[in-house]
Amino acid sequence: MGNWSRFNIASIVLGFGFLYLPIVLLVIFSFNESKLVTVWAGFSTKWYAQLWHNQALLDAAWVTIRVALISATCATVLGTLAALALVRYTRFRGRMLFSGMVYAPLVMPEVITGLSLLLLFVAIGLDRGFWTITLAHITFTMCFVAVVVQSRLLSFDQSIEEAALDLGATPVRTFFAITLPVIAPAVFSGWVLAFTLSLDDLVISSFTTGPGATTLPMKIYSQVRLGVTPEINAICTILIGIVAIGVVVASVVTKQREAQRERDERAAFAQ
Repeated sequence: MGNWSRFNIASIVLGFGFLYLPIVLLVIFSFNESKLVTVWAGFSTKWYAQLWHNQALLDAAWVTIRVALISATCATVLGTLAALALVRYTRFRGRMLFSGMVYAPLVMPEVITGLSLLLLFVAIGLDRGFWTITLAHITFTMCFVAVVVQSRLLSFDQSIEEAALDLGATPVRTFFAITLPVIAPAVFSGWVLAFTLSLDDLVISSFTTGPGATTLPMKIYSQVRLGVTPEINAICTILIGIVAIGVVVASVVTKQREAQRERDERAAFAQ
């Protein structure tokens, strides 16, 4: 039993080391004094200062953030509505087709998704650029939001909604006053997931981009082929920090909401 325990611990350490050691090294070398990213020459923050003078990277970062914010918000709205339709309306014509279309991006390779969207934009004569990237990101992130929200709706107590309807509330008011606050942690988690996926995407963006709409992953990839610079390490460290803060905030909000819901349920049963 002891041998198995040590084996499990070693496996966990190796697994997490394999996943996170490259990220730790990237963060460490973003504070490297030397311009050579593989040679440590002392601690320095000069590459973060020089990053603010690299207009090409800043423009790509701004495009990426705008695309992520817009696509995550739209995907959250559409994914929440899709989850409601799949959970609440179990019988309607075309439900199987609708369900398949919602979940298709989850299993479809990104190359196929990107090529399909490229052919669509060319067929309808839509100029590729900022908005085509945004539409593409909405398409493939919406399904992730739908999965997260649907899992919360499946455990939702519909008797609360029925009580509100019996008391005279309209379905729309019931949704915004009862349903949405209860599923808010799942909706927020879905938004954070969509935002993170949009920040990280390279393949689909490469197919749907156009002049003046270069995202940060595309810019980094184009520069990495010529050699990694410390400025790339710096901006990647900033992105890691943003994503980490978002994950922590989402986790805290979700736990607080769940704790508040449990307290409200106990108070209701006590009465």
